[in-house]
Amino acid sequence: MPDMKINDVPTRTLRPATDARAVDIIDQTALPHDFRTLRLTTLEDAEHAIRSMQVRGAPLIGVTAAYGLALALARRADDAALAAAFATLAATRPTAVNLRWALTRMQTLLAPLTPAARAEAAWHEAGVIAEEDVAQCRRIGERGLELLRPIAERRGRLDLMTHCNAGWLATIDYGTALAPVYAAFDAGIDVHVWVSETRPRNQGLLTAWELRQHGVPHTLIADNAAGFLLTREEVDAVLVGADRIALNGDVANKVGTYLKALAAREAGVPFYVAAPRSTIDFECASGAAIPIEERDGDEVRVVHGLDSAGQTSRIRQIPAVAAVINPAFDITPARWVSAIVTERGSCPASRDGLLDLYPEARHA
Repeated sequence: MPDMKINDVPTRTLRPATDARAVDIIDQTALPHDFRTLRLTTLEDAEHAIRSMQVRGAPLIGVTAAYGLALALARRADDAALAAAFATLAATRPTAVNLRWALTRMQTLLAPLTPAARAEAAWHEAGVIAEEDVAQCRRIGERGLELLRPIAERRGRLDLMTHCNAGWLATIDYGTALAPVYAAFDAGIDVHVWVSETRPRNQGLLTAWELRQHGVPHTLIADNAAGFLLTREEVDAVLVGADRIALNGDVANKVGTYLKALAAREAGVPFYVAAPRSTIDFECASGAAIPIEERDGDEVRVVHGLDSAGQTSRIRQIPAVAAVINPAFDITPARWVSAIVTERGSCPASRDGLLDLYPEARHA
């Protein structure tokens, strides 16, 4: 598969700057209406980018945190600075385990080094993590295609359903749940994607945006239309990403995933979860132990979009004092997951299935 493109230009969500010790990111809070980039030069920049969801998606958050740690150590690299930067970044978003995975990997490498050696080592390791993410996502696409190709051969086409955005915007390149979609499309398969809005942040709009950039046929649907389409047998498989997968196969993903899995199970439609190794938390026994991020209520109260003049605007749907709850994620039980797709292949959503793919985790 080729690198993902914007207006036919190969693009990544995050790139080290060529003229400074900094990283350039796509500001995803401006999409799909405006494409713009931002430069991160400090720990505080990286912290804000993660909290505000200028970068989002579990793998991309992890890479951004790694670079944020490197940016912090470029200014000061003693033990106190390393510990403070780790704590600051680890507190930004609690559910996606890739964040802490990347920070722990960085800390394990850097702690034994002298302060003088840490900044360069941190910058290099962050780059290694980024390139590993690209390679893993490319392989997830290949492994996922192995599951989807028999369906396409039987039907002559593929109609898939997604939730949230687990494409290349959520990673460095290729994506997780969308990587098999791109692989199928690039292999010449007639593929169509049902894209749910994923309210309240409407991250399905990001999926629609990037599918359009790649030329993949798709149709945007309201979240609540998913069950209707599944009952009409208009969906061959549901394919989603994950923010954390517990050892027993339970999956934390964008809120609303649970409902799609439930509807898919009732309709007899396969429900696949695609994620790299860094999303699997082998120390988390089940979904019950996964912390669920509660985001600001104004994400529900306020809608962002373009006004009649094409200008970015905010519209308040309900009063500021209205009580709302805004959980960012929910837990889908392992028994409703048909398979977990990783860079190493697919497996049952179970302890044995995950450990068969990653036997080294048995002794970690």
